[in-house]
Amino acid sequence: MGYSEVQFEKDSVFLVTGGAGFIGSNLIEVLLDSGYSVKCLDDLSNGHKENIDPFMENERFRFIKGDIADFETCLNAAKGVDYILHQAAWGSVPRSIEMPQYYEKVNVQGTINMMEAAVRNNVKKFVYASSSSVYGDEPTLPKKEGREGQVLSPYALTKKVDEEYARLYHSLYGLDTYGLRYFNVFGRRQDPDGAYAAVIPKFLKQLINDEQPTINGDGKQSRDFTYIENVIEANLKACQAPSSAAGEAFNIAFGGREYLIDIYHHLTDALGKSIEPKFGPERAGDIKHSNADISKAKEMLGYSPDWSFEKGIEEAIDWYKENL
Repeated sequence: MGYSEVQFEKDSVFLVTGGAGFIGSNLIEVLLDSGYSVKCLDDLSNGHKENIDPFMENERFRFIKGDIADFETCLNAAKGVDYILHQAAWGSVPRSIEMPQYYEKVNVQGTINMMEAAVRNNVKKFVYASSSSVYGDEPTLPKKEGREGQVLSPYALTKKVDEEYARLYHSLYGLDTYGLRYFNVFGRRQDPDGAYAAVIPKFLKQLINDEQPTINGDGKQSRDFTYIENVIEANLKACQAPSSAAGEAFNIAFGGREYLIDIYHHLTDALGKSIEPKFGPERAGDIKHSNADISKAKEMLGYSPDWSFEKGIEEAIDWYKENL
């Protein structure tokens, strides 16, 4: 189960963009532990150097500090690479509403730069991070590929555009692209700090520090929270997917549905805290409910996630208790 059975040729070289970030650094760790060579491209605008410090002494690891918005940087980083796992992007729906031009530059131009670099360097597979936000205002649950609504934020639009470019890069230039629509990923190394931090690490840090967290909205919004191990599996299996699956985008989740207020109480119970939350205004551009149909990824990528929310949150709580 999971990704333990996924094997590549021992001399395989991976490029992880955004490798100093939450998802990227977890991917690098698994790839290095499996004996492969890894390049990391990151400008450290979102990622953290401490996420990759443990890899710096590994002779199979190379860190390239650079910006995906610069094409020459992308071209050089992709030299000699077999597989690209493109995680570099600026996230956060609310921040994208404040900075739409910057999001276009990084998330769209940067992704095109990486796909072009992949074509020119004959990269075998280009796997990239998309997002469940592409479903926009389409209310039907579970979310199913091919049934999208109007996007609600610049961030969501950049991911939608990335998917269209990936489809074209496959059909026009023969690049095997695989889009992974992540649904609310959580787990070790996810940043708990800042105004745009993801909700689970933010709540955990505040509760551990005996602070009162704020829930945006009424807490009755639901999400398909997806543990990092499932996302690692999806990336590795996409690298082995057939070309018949290329040019497509896939929901990557566990297929569950958790309400925010329930998660909050789960965390307080697990930490032995009796802190009631504050409730703030809903965030602009947020989707109210999210739950994934993962049958397409199962069928075409061989994706078989075995980390439920309950299993993942236990490990996440233990990690944050040790590392905060």
